[in-house]
Amino acid sequence: MPRAPAEELALAVVALRRGEIVAYPTETFYGLAVDAGDELALARLRELKGRGEKAFSVLVVGAEMLERLCEPPSARARALIERYWPGALTLALPARPNVPAALVADGCIAVRESPHPLARALVRALGGPITATSANLPGAPPATTPGHVKAALGGRCVVLPGGTTPGGAPSTLARVRGNRIEVLREGAVILAPELLA
Repeated sequence: MPRAPAEELALAVVALRRGEIVAYPTETFYGLAVDAGDELALARLRELKGRGEKAFSVLVVGAEMLERLCEPPSARARALIERYWPGALTLALPARPNVPAALVADGCIAVRESPHPLARALVRALGGPITATSANLPGAPPATTPGHVKAALGGRCVVLPGGTTPGGAPSTLARVRGNRIEVLREGAVILAPELLA
């Protein structure tokens, strides 16, 4: 008999608190979560993904959670957050000194707020940020169903089922330092020219 969504969510949170990896749906593809503050879980995720030293991006919900990870956002960053969050825009913002190294690249941490209700519920239920790397192995296509995740990763993660995700382009990635905005990866969100000027 299938579990109720609330039970699935509760089991996923227990798994995250144990340091396990959880696959969950987002507004584009399935992602892989660990507790972003758990260094051992981050190391396990890096080993599973086989991604070398590339930093993991994270999901947050709300300003308080964002500012645990980042220096207070600049006016330019705040304008992007107000316009596009929750949504498929990842912002690389200057990281606080205590952020795990696995999340930091060039002094910044890549963060976004997902509009997907299950992704948001997972972050809220954990009470902290989670990683947001795609649920696939290097070179394989991103997963859009729980079946795709299971086929790709077998029993190496817990799956929080959320049906089929829309797929499409990945999130847009922009780095914001002070007044400077650099689009590092084109994606699902096209930034308004007046916000880039």
